[in-house]
Amino acid sequence: MSKRRTTLKDIADAIGVHTSTVSRALDPKTRHLITATIAERIVAAARERGYRPNAIASSLRTRRSMTVGVVVPDITNAIFPPILRGIEDTLTPQGYIAMIANSDSDPKRESMLIDTLRARGVDGLILASAQREDPAISRAVEEGIPVVTVNRRVDDPNVASVTNDEASGIGLAVRHMIELGHRQIAHIAGPRSLSTGLMRHEAFLAALQASGIASERDLIASSAAFNEGEGERCCRSLLDLCAAAGARRFTAIVCANDRLAIGAIRTLREDSYACPHDISVSGYNDMDLVDRIDPPLTTVRIQKREAGARAAAILLDRLTDPRQEPEHVVLPVELIVRGSTAPPRRHVPVRARHVA
Repeated sequence: MSKRRTTLKDIADAIGVHTSTVSRALDPKTRHLITATIAERIVAAARERGYRPNAIASSLRTRRSMTVGVVVPDITNAIFPPILRGIEDTLTPQGYIAMIANSDSDPKRESMLIDTLRARGVDGLILASAQREDPAISRAVEEGIPVVTVNRRVDDPNVASVTNDEASGIGLAVRHMIELGHRQIAHIAGPRSLSTGLMRHEAFLAALQASGIASERDLIASSAAFNEGEGERCCRSLLDLCAAAGARRFTAIVCANDRLAIGAIRTLREDSYACPHDISVSGYNDMDLVDRIDPPLTTVRIQKREAGARAAAILLDRLTDPRQEPEHVVLPVELIVRGSTAPPRRHVPVRARHVA
């Protein structure tokens, strides 16, 4: 015979208070309305009796599911677990649970996930996967669903965001290369359909211009995705350019993220170029373990956990007061110098590409 579920009334009868008092004491958002001593007794009694809130009943009563949909582009990307931790650490004390979904960097899948999460009744959305233009996000905002993007932003200013100081970050990487003595600097850019790809590319061009160095269009390789495979492909196209010209056209590569940089270093090694002695490489994000690759990666460190926490805090504020103006937070970044960058060598032979 199954054991009967403990109710709010059971706890109220045991303590000698009204059911509404128990309800307020067990809700983190209203617990402050109850005398601390009574609240502690209620919480202890609920714990002793194994009380579990009836989420469905609560949702019907408050018109809140106490769930937040969170979409990331690639759950295997090491920058997202700290962001998710920041989100959960902020939501959980307020009684919210994150429903996490992976879009595989597919815009159609992301749109489907947003619509599915809304159909499941989430109270709001935190999106790390947003394209610059996304009709599904615009529909959600128009229908009054609170939305905050994190690490990326959309072109629509009505969507709140938490991003990194992209211009400063790429500027730090470019100036670092110039201070080492590099003047021929290539760039592996991210997808322009993403704010991170577009803003970091524009920042690269601006940093060169500010330093009085002319940018060369053929020294910019555009990736289709922020991953190692695209880093390899883009680096290969840059090296093929050198082979065709019979001269080394660049001594450094500023990459739009760490995964692109890791792919670029792999391709350099395959073609017998030493990093950083022949060609220096920098990344962006400072994801876990890039300090342990060979060579340790010079990169721009972003505030991953803080970004998640700020995005969740903004969403909670908007759930409390939907009339608030959308907030756009830009977090500071810093350059972390490691072993993948060094002063350029004067004479480096151009390696011929061998095709089996």
